[in-house]
Amino acid sequence: MVEEEQTRTDVPFWFDPLCPWAWVTSRWLLEVEKVRPVRADWRIMSLAYLNLDQREGKGLSDDYRALMERAWGAVRVCAAAAAHAGRNVLGPLYTAIGTRLHNQGRREDPTVITEALAETHLPASLASAAASTKFDEHIKHSHHEAFDEVGLDVGTPVLRIAGTALFGPVLRQVPCGDAAGRLWDGLAMVATTDGFYELKRSRDGKPSFA
Repeated sequence: MVEEEQTRTDVPFWFDPLCPWAWVTSRWLLEVEKVRPVRADWRIMSLAYLNLDQREGKGLSDDYRALMERAWGAVRVCAAAAAHAGRNVLGPLYTAIGTRLHNQGRREDPTVITEALAETHLPASLASAAASTKFDEHIKHSHHEAFDEVGLDVGTPVLRIAGTALFGPVLRQVPCGDAAGRLWDGLAMVATTDGFYELKRSRDGKPSFA
């Protein structure tokens, strides 16, 4: 088992806990871990920083701008948790936050963060980071690791395969088992194709967390 873990390839995955599309893709990557020798390397990005600072809020509705301003909270807590306990805590904390926000539909519930911290055995005091700018530079540094390469015309999820950062895959629901592995194989092939840039089609449904 130790040898198997050592031969796994780390896959950097940048997420903002608020994004439902990134959440679905992240659950797919966990399914891939079961059938391919890969391991998710969780990293943070900020939709608030991307949309309000880097894109200067252009084209945002008032409602979406307000959502982005609130989006700082969860990712700041993730940054504080990583500073406190190391980056390995990001995976469990993301799962705890995301399950509540997305699967349980508690996007407006202020207790989500404190419950998630308790579930992952982290100090409740870390919740105060949501309203602090203390870790913003750390968030921006992690964010730029992805977006300096992948560009500003995308969002999250972003992952890196074989040295190539890619936006996506954007999934409506989570493929499992062989389906998860086949999607991974195709994405790995694309990532190693010299000169490849983009595949896309319009979304015609909302993400499903079932």
